[in-house]
Formats: sequence, C-alpha cells, structure tokens
Amino acid sequence: MSELPPLASDPKLEAADTFFAGVLHRIRHISIVLGFVSSIAVCLLFGASIGIGFIIGCVVSYVNFVWLERVINEVANRVTETGEAAPGKGIVIRFLLRYGFIAIACFAILFSFKSSVYGLLGGLFLTVAAILGEAAYEVVVALRRGI
Repeated sequence: MSELPPLASDPKLEAADTFFAGVLHRIRHISIVLGFVSSIAVCLLFGASIGIGFIIGCVVSYVNFVWLERVINEVANRVTETGEAAPGKGIVIRFLLRYGFIAIACFAILFSFKSSVYGLLGGLFLTVAAILGEAAYEVVVALRRGI
C-alpha cells in the first residue's frame, strides 16, 4: 500500500486559521470595550438609574457569554475524549444555572429599581453587539487580506 504524499500547506489557509482562532478572544475584548463606552453614554444620556441597570445587564451578558463558552468547550472536550455525545450532569446543571443567573438579576432589578429595567434589557444585548462588531471586523479583514 502506498502512502499518500503530504498535503502542501497553503499560506492563505494557515492565515485564515490563525485569524479565526482568535474569534472568542476578540469578542470578549469587544464586549469589555463596548460595555465600558456604552455604559458611560447611557449614564450620561438617560441618567444614573437606567445607567446602573445597563451596567448590570452588561455584566450579566458578559458573564453569561464566558460561562457558555466554558460549557461548550467542556462538552466538545468530552465528546472528543470519550466519544460520548451526551454531556455529564454537571455540565447540564451549569448550562441551566446561566439562565438562573439572568433571572435573578432581572428579578433584583425589577423589584429594587423599576426604572432600571430598560437599562438592564439593553445591557443584556452587549454580547449580540460584540458579535456583530466581530462579524464586521472579520468581513473587513477578509476582504483586505483576501482570506
């Protein structure tokens, strides 16, 4: 049986792999910067009450994203190491606790600072805005580099 020749490495593919490997890292950084800048803007434009809700929403959104990333990595590692598709009970519980965390934050804001609910709901979209920012960045870089 003859061996297959090694695949030639394509510099464009390697550059693309390197670029796309940093997606989650960039989304976390975009979230932090966007959360900080937008929190200041919301506080100045809408007042402290809504600003506090917005900051809490940003924190909840960021923590939720980080926890989701960890759960997905654990499930992926479990599947690749053991070959089992079903996640462990601990992973499922942590996955569900994320929603409990969001519910507790919403409940606390709702009953303590009713006017902050709008800010909280806006802050919860921080990760969505960061992902949209990353998508725009990827398009620009891909077009410039020809990836």
